[in-house]
Amino acid sequence: MRFALLAAVLVPLAATAVVAQTNVIKDRQAIMKDIGDQTKVAGAMVKGEAPYDAAKAAAIFKTYTDGAAKFGALFTEGSNVGETKAAPAIWSDRAGFDAALAKFKADVAANVDKVGTEAGFKAAMAAVGEDCAACHRAYKLR
Repeated sequence: MRFALLAAVLVPLAATAVVAQTNVIKDRQAIMKDIGDQTKVAGAMVKGEAPYDAAKAAAIFKTYTDGAAKFGALFTEGSNVGETKAAPAIWSDRAGFDAALAKFKADVAANVDKVGTEAGFKAAMAAVGEDCAACHRAYKLR
């Protein structure tokens, strides 16, 4: 009887934990998709493939700001399992990952006021683009 009661309590809790981890993975993938989509727009403007647009530049940096604010908390224990490209180094070198994310946040904040001109936008993208590349090299599976 005790076992049945214990199982009745623990099985739903375990299932909830699995669903929560899956949602965390989906949430961070959605943020990265938004950031990636905006970075494609930014890349086209930086390369001259699309005209510079101050409103789009501001929207790009808003996406970066909003995403970076939420992103780090979405790498919870156990969320390294499932359909994810998150590298094990995120969990084994959490201090390094957190530092990389903090650098991205700081560089976005330091450059957000510069995106109102084409030259400022290009300089801002150079700063934050390197942060993205460095983090992906260290913390994303290929």
